[in-house]
Amino acid sequence: EMDERIMGYGQAAAEEAGVGHAHEKLIYLMGRLQFRVSYSQNVLRHSIEVSALTAMMAEQFGLDPEVARRCGFFHDIGKAADHEMEGGHPAIGAELLKRYGEGPEVVHAAFGHHDDIRPEYVYTVLTAASDACSASRPGARRETLEKYVRRLEELEAIALGFPGVNEVYAVQAGREVRVIVDPKAINDREAAKMARDIAQTIEENMTYPGEVKVVVMREIRAMGVAR
Repeated sequence: EMDERIMGYGQAAAEEAGVGHAHEKLIYLMGRLQFRVSYSQNVLRHSIEVSALTAMMAEQFGLDPEVARRCGFFHDIGKAADHEMEGGHPAIGAELLKRYGEGPEVVHAAFGHHDDIRPEYVYTVLTAASDACSASRPGARRETLEKYVRRLEELEAIALGFPGVNEVYAVQAGREVRVIVDPKAINDREAAKMARDIAQTIEENMTYPGEVKVVVMREIRAMGVAR
């Protein structure tokens, strides 16, 4: 009976998203996502949103909206099996989609929607953008105040760990980190490299919805007095 309910959720979601025919195993796995949440956002609803957004973007760029719709719908399918298979959900999803007959664009969108690899298809880029839009939509994902504050503190602590940093401010709900460096210790080229290094450290050590922009500011103030 539970399996029937799961299949029903998957079929209803596929119909709402308008993805057409797909292997019943994939539909079943999508149904499992009805019971999966990410930062309190229902993953199945999120997948339907991403499907619609990706299709809309594809139309604007003159691409195939039906392919884009499938890319968005199935992008997180690996989360339905990450307790059964080894690896992160992008790799798991790509393997499952390839196994059950989806095209290379759909497979690659699942594998690369977190920007972990160089995209081979523009649909991957559109899926990643739609994923970020859905995840960062106000009210889409709820966090407790404690977790929210802890995330901001972790962001600031990572940046403060770099030599030459004077002050750090996590702003825009943690989606941007502004780093003020000592202009005598850090030159312009080093500031640019620091921004990349901080961003990479955040990627490797933290989990967060959407993306985090790192801005390194090297400010020199000069003062003159007229008498």
